[in-house]
Amino acid sequence: MSDVDRLQKRFAEIIASDHRHGGQLGIEQRAASLADEALNLQNSGSATQRVRSSLYASAAAFRSSAMWAAIDGRRYDDAKTHMREAQTLAEMSGDQAIKFRIWSHTGTMYRHLGRPADALAANDVARNLFLTRRDPLFASLGLARQGAIQGTAQDRSGMRRTFDQAQEAMLRSDPTEYRPVWMLAFYDQAELDSLALSANLALGDYPTAEYHAHRCLSALRPHMIRSRAIATTRLAHAQLAQGAADAATATAMKVPTDVATHHARVARMLQEFGAALRATAPGSTTAQTWTEHAATWRTTA
Repeated sequence: MSDVDRLQKRFAEIIASDHRHGGQLGIEQRAASLADEALNLQNSGSATQRVRSSLYASAAAFRSSAMWAAIDGRRYDDAKTHMREAQTLAEMSGDQAIKFRIWSHTGTMYRHLGRPADALAANDVARNLFLTRRDPLFASLGLARQGAIQGTAQDRSGMRRTFDQAQEAMLRSDPTEYRPVWMLAFYDQAELDSLALSANLALGDYPTAEYHAHRCLSALRPHMIRSRAIATTRLAHAQLAQGAADAATATAMKVPTDVATHHARVARMLQEFGAALRATAPGSTTAQTWTEHAATWRTTA
C-alpha cells in the first residue's frame, strides 16, 4: 500500500495543478504517464486483492484526470481515448467514486460537444450508482451537472427543478464524511452556482445567470484559478447580453492574461465575447478598448 499512498500524493498534485492551470497538455500527459505507472506496479511481484484494486483505482483516477484535461483543453478525440481506458480501469477496480467521476466527466464532454441526449445518458450512469444514494453530496453533483445539460437542451422547467434538488441534496450532505480528494477539491456551493450560471446562460436567462455568477465568484476558494476565470467570462457574457457593454468589458478584462492565453476554453469564450461586443457596439470606445486589451495577449502569450 506504500506504492498506493505515493500515487495518491501524486494524484493530489495533479488535481492542484488542474485547478491552477486547467486544460494543459502537460497535465494530460503527466496524468496519463502516472496511470501507466500504476498499471506497471500490477506486474511487479505479487499483491493482495486490496492492493490490486487500489492500483486499478489509482490508474483510473489518473486516466480520468487526463480525460478531464483533454476536455478542458478542447482536445475531444484524445478525451474519448482516455475515457475508454478510464472506464475499463474503473470497472476492474470496483471503485464507485471513480466510476462516478468518469461517467460524470463523460456527460460534461458531450455537453461541451453540443450533444445533450448523450450527455444525459452518460450522466445518468453516474447518478444511478449506489454511491449517490449513500452520499447526498455525490447526488448533488450528479443533479447539478444534469441541470447544466438541461440548460443546453433548452429544458427550462426541468433545469429549475433539477437545481432545486441539487441544492437540497447539498444541504443534506454531511461535511465530515470521507470523500476522495478530487471531490473535496472542487465541489461546493460555488461550483453548484457555476453550473447554474452555465445553464441559465445557455437558456438566455441573463439576469439569473448574472445572479449565480456573483454568488459563485464570492464563494470560490483561492486555488480555483481556472474556475474563477470561467465564471468571470460567463459573467461578462451575461452582462453584455443585458446591454451593459461597459460593465461587461470591465468584467472580461479581469481575466488574468496567463489564463486567457493558455486555457483553450477560456480563450474561446473570450473570443466569442469580443465578437458579441463588436456586433453589439460596433465602432464604440468600449469595443476599441477591448480590442486593444486583447491585442496585449498576443504580445505576452
